[in-house]
Formats: sequence, structure tokens, C-alpha cells
Amino acid sequence: MGDDVHVRTASKKTKHVGFLLMERFTLISLSSAIDPLRVANQLSGQPLYNWSLVGSSPDTQVSSDGIRVALDAQPKAIDGFDIVIVVGGVDIQEVPRKTECQWLKKLARQDVTIGAVCTGSYILAEAGLLDGYQCSAHWDCLTLLNEHFPDVYCNNQLYTIDRKRMTCTGGTVPLHMMLGMLAENHSQPLVDAVADMLVCDRHRADSELQLVPMWSRKVQVQPKLNEVLELMEANLEEPIPLQELADFVQLSRRQLERLFLKTLHCTPSRYYLKLRLDRARRLLKQSSRSIVEITAMCGFVSTTHFSRCYRKYMGVSPRSDRVGSSAEVYLSDESGLIR
Repeated sequence: MGDDVHVRTASKKTKHVGFLLMERFTLISLSSAIDPLRVANQLSGQPLYNWSLVGSSPDTQVSSDGIRVALDAQPKAIDGFDIVIVVGGVDIQEVPRKTECQWLKKLARQDVTIGAVCTGSYILAEAGLLDGYQCSAHWDCLTLLNEHFPDVYCNNQLYTIDRKRMTCTGGTVPLHMMLGMLAENHSQPLVDAVADMLVCDRHRADSELQLVPMWSRKVQVQPKLNEVLELMEANLEEPIPLQELADFVQLSRRQLERLFLKTLHCTPSRYYLKLRLDRARRLLKQSSRSIVEITAMCGFVSTTHFSRCYRKYMGVSPRSDRVGSSAEVYLSDESGLIR
């Protein structure tokens, strides 16, 4: 895409984005998150976003590859953010974080959108800001999250945008999360143009799984786990008790739980529940079956129990989710490409 390509967009209030850099943060995750904002400004011809780099160090923060990055401010020394994203890195559980957690809690009380990239989700979880939320994080951090924060709904997706929380894995995946955020606030032509400028051949969906090293390969060499996963998939309407699943593959319940945590970074019961709720969501959005029917088809004892689990996991009630997917939404095309 050449310099003669412009995207027109309606005037919008500039959003201020803060990037909270933890010690030994990953530089590639930071740049992958910032560049979509820079390009959106460039193509729109308007300052849709500005950003500041924040950290607890006096002047600079050192990345995991030893590069020093100049900071704009320290936590609490700058205000007026619309979005703040924690940029994690290596050995996240060992870096100091008390000041950062306190600041993030304050921002959350002000209804600021809070996000994290790479292992930054660990910081949000420690601050209590992911309880009851879906969460994505780098595979190296998932086991820690599952073990230390049982109220956080960890998944293995590339990224997750759940209400006022944005979390994603590492590497270049923040680029795709930011494209997802842009898609929620701007027209598709602008999002497509940003992806083109960054030579991104496709915008990866949030539901795509990250390649844990490699969870899919580990499953292939774990025949007993494969058997359990197949049993779960085949028995969503009448879930098999965990002890029976363990007995079927001649493991103890505790051995099966450790196998799930090591390989899939979640407990068997949480994985099974996710399968059932994911099926329920597909049925809600793609079929005309009643909620009572879907409740039974996905193995829930009552509509009350189903609705409670669905709201806790998805963030909305089954009825609201169905209405939201079927309602016709007319969006004005706020931008167009001039070639």
C-alpha cells in the first residue's frame, strides 16, 4: 500500500492509551500493540489515538532483550487514560508489582479499559481485575494463572476482549488484538487498511488457539488424554463424572487433573464446562432451539443453572447473547479508501 492511500474517518475524540512496561518486558509485544494505533492515525489523517509509556523505573525500562526504552511517566504521575495495557515479559511472577497493582485498581474504579499482552495478564490477575473474566495469556504463564487465580477463566485463545478487559498472548499477537479493538470502534475499511499497511495477510480471530509448545502435539503423544477428550466431546448432553473418566483410562482422579493442567493448562471440569458452554453458544446463535432445549442438550440440570454458568463464563445471559447476535445492526461507513 503506497503513500497515496488515505482513509477518511469521521472526527472522533482522541483516545489516550497507556502502556505499563514491566521489568524485562517483551519489546515485540509492545511494538505490535503500538503500531496499529500509529497506522490508524496515519491513514485516517486524524489523531485517533495517542499513547504514553509508563513504568516504575525513574527514566527507562529494560526489555527482555536488554534494550532500554525511555518512559513518559511513572504510575500515578499521569492521568486521563482511556485504555491501559500491561506489557509483561519473562519471569513475570518475580518482578516487583505492588505499585503497579495499586495503580491498575484505581484505573479500574475509574472505568478505564484494562488490558495485558504476553504475560501481563498475571499482573491483572494479581490485582484482582480478571476475576470472572475470560483471559488469554502467553502459554508460559497459563499454568501459573490457573494455579494461583481460580476465579480467572483462562483460555488458550490468541486474545480475548471481554467487556472492559483485553488480554492476549505474546509475540506479534497483540497486533491482532489491537485490530480487534479497532474493529469495535471504527469501520472495517480502516481496519483492513491498517492490516494491509502492516503487511498482515489476515486478521486472526480471537477464538483461534495459540500454539503452546505444542499443546496439540502433547495431546498426540498422550493417548489417555486423547481418550478423555473424545469422551467429553461425545458426551456433552450427559456429562460423564470426572471419576468415571479417570477410571476409564486407568488413572486416578488426581493424575488426570495433573495431566490436564500440564498439557491444557486447565482442570478437567473447567475444560468440560467450556466444551458444553461453547456448544450452547453455537446453538443459541445458529439455531432456533429454545433455551430450555439447549439447556438439556448441553447437560445442564436446569435453565437457572445454565443461565448462571453462561453469564459467569460469557459475561452475558443466554437470552441477551442470542438477541445480540440476531439483531440487525446498521453501521454507517465512516471511511472509504481513495486509491
